Amino acid sequence: MSQNKETPILLLSLLITVGLIAGGYWWFSRNSNLNLSQTFSKNAGSGNDGSNTVSREPIGKTFASVQNVPIGTFKYGGSTSWAPIRGLVDPTIQSARPEFRLQYVQPKGETPGSGTGIKSLIDGQLVFAQSSRPLNDKEKRIAQQRGFTLEQIPVAIDGLAVAVNPNLNISGLTINQLKSIYTGKVTNWKELGGPDVPLKAFSRRISDGGTVEQFVQDILGGEPFGQNVVFVSTTTQALQNLTGSPGGIYYASAPEVVPQCSIKPLPLGRTQGQLVAPYQEPFVLPDECPGKRNQLNTEAFRSGRYPITRTLFVVIKQTGQIEQQAGMAYANLLLTEQGQELVTQAGFVKIR
Repeated sequence: MSQNKETPILLLSLLITVGLIAGGYWWFSRNSNLNLSQTFSKNAGSGNDGSNTVSREPIGKTFASVQNVPIGTFKYGGSTSWAPIRGLVDPTIQSARPEFRLQYVQPKGETPGSGTGIKSLIDGQLVFAQSSRPLNDKEKRIAQQRGFTLEQIPVAIDGLAVAVNPNLNISGLTINQLKSIYTGKVTNWKELGGPDVPLKAFSRRISDGGTVEQFVQDILGGEPFGQNVVFVSTTTQALQNLTGSPGGIYYASAPEVVPQCSIKPLPLGRTQGQLVAPYQEPFVLPDECPGKRNQLNTEAFRSGRYPITRTLFVVIKQTGQIEQQAGMAYANLLLTEQGQELVTQAGFVKIR
């Protein structure tokens, strides 16, 4: 009798054990996402914008160590601030991983920038995009309407630098003074403690990319540009204009500005007593350049002492297809130790 009573109990225990093991295996398989993802950590990387950004654990040391790199030709594009990375880092990736062919695409009939890159990604013209600003709500909403979501992966830190004519005698600007210049409230440098020289403020248009969008949002507080602002198409054009404009001023990504010989980057501060240079002291004078060039003050960018910094993102489609795998692979390559060192050589600050 005792043996007959124990048999059902043993069978019930065995069924419960098998059920627990099967349930655990199902949960692990469902959440591992082995095909396209490395391990993510969501406790950092949301940034000041509060957006859906993810931060990752270290990927590896070299480009050769990165897993799940697809074979094929993959079109990408976006932010003009990424130009130094496209010029230095991307060719090195191509050399190390020839199976992962990158093709930069210039937008047709539109000015290149973060916004046009993300739009082209959503429209299926790019496999992944390079952005110098976080995704906005409109872009996320359009992507969801198309049946997928967008993910932004932080890979580097950048600073915005303000440049003036090299002969302009001005020691630096506060953020409020910079706002007053670009909203048209100040029209002469003497109003800011400088010489009696009319101000001539240059900018790209807000539709041209993430740099201008961030400037309007963070520096101008959403206010429109003043009528005194002269709009240009490219940073190259603006820097050339500064040379012939005694009271000229312009802003752009620090790696595009700080090493230039024909202009003077200005220290910036939240207050007059907190001016921080975007370059490493001592300042290299124009007549010493190009034999010597000013170097980025990466320590100030990394610590946050410099008042205008931002994050560079790789933006990818979460579709479960090869385009997602390619975007993830590109971000992973940039996040290796080798990639981060090259990002530094390109003039940006490594994210980790």
